[in-house]
Amino acid sequence: MELQDYMRVFRAHWVVIVLITVLGGAAAFGWTLTQPKVYTATGSAIITTGASEDLGSALVGDNYAKSRVKSYLDIAKSRKVAAYAIDELGLASSPDGLVARVTVSNPLDTAVLRVAANGSSPEEARDLVEAWIAGMTKAVADIENSGAGDGDAQSVVGLQTLDSAVLPGAPSSPNVKLAVALGLLVGLALGVGYALIKSTLDRRLRKPEDVEREFDIPVLGALPYDDAIAKKGVANAKSDFAMTEAIRQVRTNLQFMDVDNPPRVIVVTSSLPGDGKSTTIIKLAEAVAESGRDAVLIDADLRRPTVAKNLGLVGDAGLTDVLVGRARAQDVLQPYGDTDHFYVLASGAIPPNPSELLASDAMHKLLHSFPQDALILIDTPPLIPVTDAAVLTARTDGALVVASSGRTTIDVLDRALQNLDRVNGRALGIIVDAMPRKGAYKDAYAYAYDYSTEGDRKRGKNDTGASSPATAPRAGGAVPWDDVIGSDTPAERPRA
Repeated sequence: MELQDYMRVFRAHWVVIVLITVLGGAAAFGWTLTQPKVYTATGSAIITTGASEDLGSALVGDNYAKSRVKSYLDIAKSRKVAAYAIDELGLASSPDGLVARVTVSNPLDTAVLRVAANGSSPEEARDLVEAWIAGMTKAVADIENSGAGDGDAQSVVGLQTLDSAVLPGAPSSPNVKLAVALGLLVGLALGVGYALIKSTLDRRLRKPEDVEREFDIPVLGALPYDDAIAKKGVANAKSDFAMTEAIRQVRTNLQFMDVDNPPRVIVVTSSLPGDGKSTTIIKLAEAVAESGRDAVLIDADLRRPTVAKNLGLVGDAGLTDVLVGRARAQDVLQPYGDTDHFYVLASGAIPPNPSELLASDAMHKLLHSFPQDALILIDTPPLIPVTDAAVLTARTDGALVVASSGRTTIDVLDRALQNLDRVNGRALGIIVDAMPRKGAYKDAYAYAYDYSTEGDRKRGKNDTGASSPATAPRAGGAVPWDDVIGSDTPAERPRA
């Protein structure tokens, strides 16, 4: 993964990362509330060697004090001092337990002993420091004067208070700020780890590069998610600049797929229902018709037909009537739009045996009987639930498989393509549908920039200056071909 991939992962999961980070900080703060408060008071004592008459005596006394401070440090940490503090304060604690609450240190190159004591209240911590320093002073005096009698001179070396303890203003433990900071850091690490693991385990296809990386099949284009189509339907929604240019890119790539032997009879299918194949085939047929080429859209989804309903056309008569001989194709073909090049063959009545009907010689004859310059687009059921699309693909020039961004997984698409391979069907390419326009996985080049002018959009014109074709169905119109079937032998072209 490159840096851009990591940033995309973090942007896609930023809500979870922030939530886990906040939860980590909140958990740390909650932990501090359960901990007992500890207050710490400090004080200090200094070793003295009596008055010095000259500089030399003062220097000798200072060196002697520094040499003795190491021994006094051990005395200050002794149980003897702890026992004195227990008697002084009337505590019920043991000397060992009290020693654990007191810390005595000697700053480098000084004759000073610093005392820090912990207590459950500020007063308790302060009193313990004072009692401890007093105990240290008494213990040092007893040791220094242990060999002297009542009338003998006392040692000039002694320990006296340097800095008295004061009441601490805030507890020293728990450290709320430090605990919350550590909690936030731990939460952030867990959130980032979750995002990376989730991204690694995520098998969904999100962008064309994912398809190209996993499959040796070209991606003909990526269509953006269109909220207007989702709400109003493909017939009533006006395509914006992004959708219009994206479907034109698919049309152009399809035209240049095989220049010497371009596909003419094409199945449009998907892996599972809901991937947007019917919307895609309608938009592609419209784009082909806008270019001036005849486009025939055949609704061969004889299980759950939607084309006629989406376009507001008559769906009771259509493909099944032609295949069983109840009607001629030119009688049930319905013109759509204002281009005079877009014709729809609805599904007709739903038969009990769709697969057998689509694999019949009558279907093969119909598909290859249209004029050679017409593009035949066939809407079929998904590849995985039923075999209709695979059977039909084997008798046509190939199939365009629609994959939904963020919904179709690598495994599902692989299974669908395997179904085509089993019948020697040709997968012409993949169309990635419902590409997000916002968020981490948006295609910044294709959809973030609008080349059309605001005035053109308001006037309903496309980027060439021509008025956008209306999508409402025409009330009538004749099929421009004298006889679609033509003869018993269809004008079949060799497949690639």
